[in-house]
Amino acid sequence: MTTQSNFFHLHLISDSTGETLVTVARAAAAQYEAIEPIEHVHPLVRTDRHLDRALVEIEQFPGIVLYTLVNRDLADRLERFCRDQGLPCVSVLAPVLDIFRSFLNVSQTHRAGAQHALDADYFRRIEAMNFTLAHDDGQLPHDLDDADVVVLGVSRTSKTPTSIYLAGRGIKTANIPIVPGIEPPPALKTVSKPLVVGLIASPDRIAQIRENRVLAMGSKSFDTTYVDRPSIAIELTLMRRLCADHDWPVIDVTRRSIEETAAAIIALLRARR
Repeated sequence: MTTQSNFFHLHLISDSTGETLVTVARAAAAQYEAIEPIEHVHPLVRTDRHLDRALVEIEQFPGIVLYTLVNRDLADRLERFCRDQGLPCVSVLAPVLDIFRSFLNVSQTHRAGAQHALDADYFRRIEAMNFTLAHDDGQLPHDLDDADVVVLGVSRTSKTPTSIYLAGRGIKTANIPIVPGIEPPPALKTVSKPLVVGLIASPDRIAQIRENRVLAMGSKSFDTTYVDRPSIAIELTLMRRLCADHDWPVIDVTRRSIEETAAAIIALLRARR
């Protein structure tokens, strides 16, 4: 599929945390430096209702669909939908499972998230994922103190994918957008338990991602300051000032992958403990 754009939509649909999909997808996308993937991560898809939400987003933002679904009915439904939409749809684990089945000559268990042992650690990860999804983009700010990590950042600094990656490590993460003219939630100033971390990037990098996002959404009318580099520089200054006032660490994600950003946050969390 050829494209004139420098972005594409990438839908990652998993019946577990989505960690496997994210790793594979980013390894592949990294080979195309001039094209930016816009990730739509759909973790814990285990019922028709969960899949319905993913299908709506795929139809709204068509692109490449990768999945790890052991439920054959859900997988067949997803593949039929993508075929009708004329979209590529690939089961990432299918070729590997075929080799295992052929070599071992035994049937697979067809258990969702079978790579995660059903122990306390497994349920800790699921709890973290549920918490993180519920506290995405500033939602439910009243119980921020229940988080392990609170991620702050201006728009397009990878707050959500970083938070989801941390959740996959069993770290309950809330993320809060820092927007000029809008006060952060009052609960943020009184948190004591979680590690609060600010994410920043260069104005050029943020402007590039925002421009791609605006194009992807097909928006014809938007606040031009959203992609204006001097305005973005002001946003970042306010962000740094907020973190400095509260002695919160700041991570520059300009040249970091999501995994590298998450690793830096985990290191800060361990040092704090």
